[in-house]
Parts: sequence; C-alpha cells; structure tokens
Amino acid sequence: MEGSGLAGVKVCRSGRGRVTPGRWGTGFGTRFPPAGRARLDARRWATGIIGNVPLDIDTATPFGRRVERRLTDELIGWLVTVSPSGAPQPSPVWFLWDTADSFLIYSRPGTPKLRNIEANEHVALHLDGDGRGGDVIILHGTIGRSDDPPADRVAAYAEKYRERIASGSWGDPAGFAADYSVPLRMTATRLRGH
Repeated sequence: MEGSGLAGVKVCRSGRGRVTPGRWGTGFGTRFPPAGRARLDARRWATGIIGNVPLDIDTATPFGRRVERRLTDELIGWLVTVSPSGAPQPSPVWFLWDTADSFLIYSRPGTPKLRNIEANEHVALHLDGDGRGGDVIILHGTIGRSDDPPADRVAAYAEKYRERIASGSWGDPAGFAADYSVPLRMTATRLRGH
C-alpha cells in the first residue's frame, strides 16, 4: 500500500495493502494502548516528525505525485470544522494550495463554518476518493481568518475557478469576491491517505 505521511516525513509504505486503524486511533495497523501511544508521540516529537512543521509531500513516490496532482487540480474539498457541541461539520469548499503546507479558502460571512473556526481552529480538509475506497487524501491542520486579498485579486485562485465563477450567478471574479468576502488560511500539519 502507498501509505500515509506525517508532517515533515516522507510518505511511508506498509506491506499490508490496507489501512487498519488501531483501537486507539493511532492508525495504519498499529495498536498502542494510551501509555504506549504517549511514548510513541514523545519519540515523534523528539525526532521532529510530528508537530507544526511544513508538510513534506514526497513526489518521488506514486502517492506523493497523486497528492500533488490532486491538491493542484481538484476543484472541491470538504473542510471539516467542529461545532460547539463537538459534532464534525463538513462543508464543501473551493481551495488554492499555494505553498507547501498552506491553503487559501474563501467563505461567505456569517456562516456556521466561520463560527466553528472562531471557537476551534482545528480542521481537516478531505478530497473525494475514487468511489471504491481508494485515492483517499486527508489533511489535518489549523485555520483562521487571513489578510489575503479578495479572491478576484488572487490571480491563481481566479484562474483555477474561472469557469465555475463564470457559469455561476456571480458573472465575474469581482462578483464572487463580493459574495465570498472572508479569506481563510489553512496550515496543514498532517497528511493521511492511500
């Protein structure tokens, strides 16, 4: 199986051919009890392989090339925020991957998504799979309001969504920017998938 990556780590591989999360959610076929997980996390922190460090997508692997292609070409992702009651709240979003670990997203003002983000900055961005349980890409990280310019002044964003903006009710990028006027910046800290 082409495995997963953690922040700052090249994509890993597992010979098992499937993802089998452990009972405690440590993932990918391992089962560490809580005390063992704490030791594992301490080792990861000591070696620098988890934490808020730039995401390292190894494009020398098939999984890394697929991640790079999909983050560049996909038009819709699912941004998962957490409601005040603790429930996950997925929302379809348009996004621009513009640095190694950073994603630009625009939102309408006054949405539940923004209220959730103000209360809890931890999010996940999922890309749709292939319909058969494969080609899964999930990024975890933090998000907040940013000082990015309006969408119509970000050339790469306006170009990526040019056809969708033109075919929507906005007419042009300026109309879209007026409607989706809140820029958000997600910083990815972890990549999972296969």
